Amino acid sequence: MPEAPLHAIRSLPSWLLGRAAARGRALVAEALATQGMKMWHHVVLSAVRDLGPVAQAELGRSIGLDPKDLVGVLNDLQTQGLVVRAPDPADRRKNAVSLTGGGAALLTRCEQVSREANDALLAPLSAAERDQFMALLVRISGTEN
Repeated sequence: MPEAPLHAIRSLPSWLLGRAAARGRALVAEALATQGMKMWHHVVLSAVRDLGPVAQAELGRSIGLDPKDLVGVLNDLQTQGLVVRAPDPADRRKNAVSLTGGGAALLTRCEQVSREANDALLAPLSAAERDQFMALLVRISGTEN
């Protein structure tokens, strides 16, 4: 049976990037699940580590998560003892979110399994190709410094 022709949409860089991103997200989500973690929970933990203590509103803005969704994620993380929310010393009307020791330990494990998942995603590429691919992704994503 002859191979189906490559349809126009399937040859677009945006479509291919979307497919690669979906595969990468799936690999990372599976890896995080081994640690009992969901993707947004990992994103929030990582942002709290990087920004903390951080006002809850600023945390949501920094990661682009709707405030209602952020509250749910923070409730889950606080229930698990991974973050604490306390009145912000700079403005007692706001909550500041901080990482606990348990949250930091879990985040370290999650970062390791996430790196391994990304290594699996990029396994078909040589080391030089990975470096070039990452540099190109930075350029086209608009995240260059």
